Amino acid sequence: MLLNAHTQGRMTRVSVIGCGNMGGALIRGLRRVDGYHVTAIDLDPAALVAVKPFVEETTDDVSVAREADIVVIAVKPSIVAAVLSELDLRADQTLVTFAAGVPRGFVAARTDANVVRVMPNLAAETGNMAAAVTEEGLTDEVRDLLGAVGEYAEVDESLMDIATAVNGSGPAFAFYLIDAMKTAGIDGGLEPDQAERLAAQTFKGAAETVLRDDRTVDELIEAVCSPKGTTIEGMKVLRESDADAGVIGAVEAAERRSKELAEAFEDG
Repeated sequence: MLLNAHTQGRMTRVSVIGCGNMGGALIRGLRRVDGYHVTAIDLDPAALVAVKPFVEETTDDVSVAREADIVVIAVKPSIVAAVLSELDLRADQTLVTFAAGVPRGFVAARTDANVVRVMPNLAAETGNMAAAVTEEGLTDEVRDLLGAVGEYAEVDESLMDIATAVNGSGPAFAFYLIDAMKTAGIDGGLEPDQAERLAAQTFKGAAETVLRDDRTVDELIEAVCSPKGTTIEGMKVLRESDADAGVIGAVEAAERRSKELAEAFEDG
């Protein structure tokens, strides 16, 4: 079950190490809510320039992270070890890792801080993130942080590879499907901007309905499918196609890759 736990409280100091796509999305998302003092840390001057309007401080000095309540590592898996070697965190701090495939234990062995592993996605920027977070190490402070930029599910770490595939890689799969619907609209005569707006908003509305409605997905499909109507004809085509198998295959491939990434850290 997805949870939302955004609560208002004292100002929480957050340092984000790595201000690229995911780190930048988190930073922009936190700017939309109150209660966070954010420091952006990156060696790339261009990355710091991009997020400067959304933070209280930018720096290339990782030592400032020692002053934060929560430190977020949003870097590529291959450089996590190098970043950890530069960090000197306190036991009363929490270190949140976004790095795909990097086990929580690998990180915890290299810091005194409490460690929480999270697989977020880019929708943090708009407050619509779906994130999976490990139960081990999870604190209310991290729950609040995740809830401030979207919704999350608490999972056992053994499920992080499939979670990575579903919510971490999932936005790309959703974009692909939105583009297919957009293309169909254009082929039918809609202008590209009209087709994109209708397709994207339809996916957004459908997703909100799934999250907020007590009915199952199958029940929602049936609710849209009027007898002898347009939707049921389209559903016949989908059910006779390999569309579901293609999506499942994409998720399975992403899960396999997550496991492969994790294997590189097993000896660490």
